[in-house]
Amino acid sequence: VQLVESGGGSVQPGGSLTLSCSASGSIFSIDDMGWYRQVPGKQRELVAIRTSDGSTNYGETVKGRFTISRVDAMNMVHLQMSSLKSDDTAVYYCNARGYESNRRTFASWGQGTQVTVSS
Repeated sequence: VQLVESGGGSVQPGGSLTLSCSASGSIFSIDDMGWYRQVPGKQRELVAIRTSDGSTNYGETVKGRFTISRVDAMNMVHLQMSSLKSDDTAVYYCNARGYESNRRTFASWGQGTQVTVSS
């Protein structure tokens, strides 16, 4: 299963940006789909995850500012980011877990998209 991200870029503090991720391949179902981020020298951290039953889980530092949504029919997930801060600067990775058409489990990562928040 392949994941392709889009929507990264540069924005000023306080601005907004939306990331999108599309999954393709022999997909039977996707359980969890969401976003992580990483800065050099630090561990990859959870940004937001949305499960197939609609539950969401956000990282503490983004609660109230970021919103995750899924379009299950298109195997897509979006991350609306607002009130961006310089600390949000990172490479954002899309992640998905589920089952392939042959009923084998999969866990895939996208290639990452850079988000830079700077004045």
